[in-house]
Amino acid sequence: MKPRLNRLFNPHSGRALDVAVDHGAFHEHAFIAGIEDMPATVATLVEAGPDAIQLTLGQAPLLQSIPGKQKPGLVLRTDIANVYGNPLESPLHTVHVPDAIEVAVKLDAVAVCVNLLDLPGHPEVREQCIRSILALRSEAERWGIPMMIEPLVMQTNSAGGGGYAVDGDTKKIVTLVRQARELGADLIKADPTDNLADYHLVVQAAADTPVLVRGGGRVDDRTLLERTKAVLDQGARGIVYGRNVIQHSNPAGITAALMAVVHENASVDDALALIEGAR
Repeated sequence: MKPRLNRLFNPHSGRALDVAVDHGAFHEHAFIAGIEDMPATVATLVEAGPDAIQLTLGQAPLLQSIPGKQKPGLVLRTDIANVYGNPLESPLHTVHVPDAIEVAVKLDAVAVCVNLLDLPGHPEVREQCIRSILALRSEAERWGIPMMIEPLVMQTNSAGGGGYAVDGDTKKIVTLVRQARELGADLIKADPTDNLADYHLVVQAAADTPVLVRGGGRVDDRTLLERTKAVLDQGARGIVYGRNVIQHSNPAGITAALMAVVHENASVDDALALIEGAR
């Protein structure tokens, strides 16, 4: 494991909670609900104390300008895509930041994050992702920066919510996670499967590459915590949650609850009690 990852994973539990706050890069107004004031958002999260915060190159200095050794690590988003719009733009694209690894080194990031998108009818988007991953990996290896690949299996959003929605089909997720592993991922950020009992197959596909589970859209607290326990019990090494933290009425409380589940194996009921206790 690359040395920087020692600042991501808790030394006692071996797990991590990364709060994703990189939504503003995707040019969707709905995505910035709850994070309109980014300095305040970052300050709140630093106080809550997750293991890492995932930010873009434009917002990362808000975290790294805070003094002290104990603040969360930085995971740097390195690409931008337009696959969530309603209506969708044409052509679809994903673009990586050419100097992202240099920026990550300068900002003392613990890892970088890049998408591996699988969209029905658009293999060219996955090709763009693969080219980005290979280009970034070359520099990441040179500088010892861990690369988190985010394999996203998408489906057409028939509910009319705009763009593409997550496809939780186990076989599709396993196949794309395996490709992320083959491309040299140091970390894999993968969606939960529709059948949570299958998640050990995703972990198996990643072999010894740590799997962190995406949070996706907003769900109620009990559902979120139960899902978290289910994937951790099957071998996931942590979680990367965004909207379920930053759009919560009590971000500090839900962070405390998630940290208790991730690092202390707290029960769902005990974790729920922490949410109100952190107000």
